[in-house]
Amino acid sequence: MEMRQVSDSCFAVLNEKNRVCDANSGLINRAGGVLIDTQSDLAHARQMIELFSKVWPAMPRRVINTHEDADHVWGNQLFPSAEIIAHQSVPGRMKHVADPKESQKLLHGVGSFLMRSILKVLHPGIVAAGQQLLEDYNFDGIELVLPTTLFDTRYELDLDGTEVHLIYVGPCHQVGDTIIHVPKERVVFAGDVLFRQCTPMGWTGSYEKWFQCLDLIIQLDPKVIVAGHGPLCGTEGAIEMKAYLQYVHDESKKCFDEGLTSIDAAKRIEFGPYGEWRAPARLFMNVERAYREFRSEPPDAKWDTAATFDAIYRVAKAKSIEVEY
Repeated sequence: MEMRQVSDSCFAVLNEKNRVCDANSGLINRAGGVLIDTQSDLAHARQMIELFSKVWPAMPRRVINTHEDADHVWGNQLFPSAEIIAHQSVPGRMKHVADPKESQKLLHGVGSFLMRSILKVLHPGIVAAGQQLLEDYNFDGIELVLPTTLFDTRYELDLDGTEVHLIYVGPCHQVGDTIIHVPKERVVFAGDVLFRQCTPMGWTGSYEKWFQCLDLIIQLDPKVIVAGHGPLCGTEGAIEMKAYLQYVHDESKKCFDEGLTSIDAAKRIEFGPYGEWRAPARLFMNVERAYREFRSEPPDAKWDTAATFDAIYRVAKAKSIEVEY
């Protein structure tokens, strides 16, 4: 984990492994401090606090959650006096997708030889994901702390003369997707609508909505974008991710028209120039998402998480690459 200054007032903490749960955070060090996303577990959240304390010694007055996923909200409890701001959908969604009990149960199960052996037969992908998470994370002690300041489409902060715009853009990656724009300093904190040098994962939304969001980011013309996952970039990061999504959508349509299943399509579709990204077998999720649209299924159709991680595992094995999430 490292801290980078991205403008006069904006800083980022980046998780350099860039795998699942390796989310980034941001800080705007004005008007009491504004923290953007709170990491995946308490140890990482405390490390983030230590890094940011080098430029902002007090605890932040405000916290923004860019969306509801666990890896962006599970450090919330360490900021008991902060105002926590998010889109109005986020508290309800957090109760469903960020309940720590299931993840705690998973890591405890994978950590037990007997349970791991049983799980490996039933869900090898879940075991592989759990073992990867055990390398860096411990979800014990996490309590769900929900945002209390909620907004609909836009929310603006005036930080001693520096305007900060919260813009609701979801659902793209998740229902509550929000980007944070600091116009004066030409910075965008993108949350998980932008993955950089790692394969995106979209749980709720549509390709069309995601394309619109990436176009908006490009139109804002930031000098620096802090992605939800991966290194810093400029607008080239949004352009490249849009090209990836368009490529997967087009290739998926060809396979769908031929009658292939989504997993067989994911095994067939070449990674192309995106094969060097982390976790390329996440391709399955983006193919399946396209298939859901081709089948006219709703954008919030539920995912079977165990089956999804198993499918990513099978795609990686079929392509003879490292199983990585």
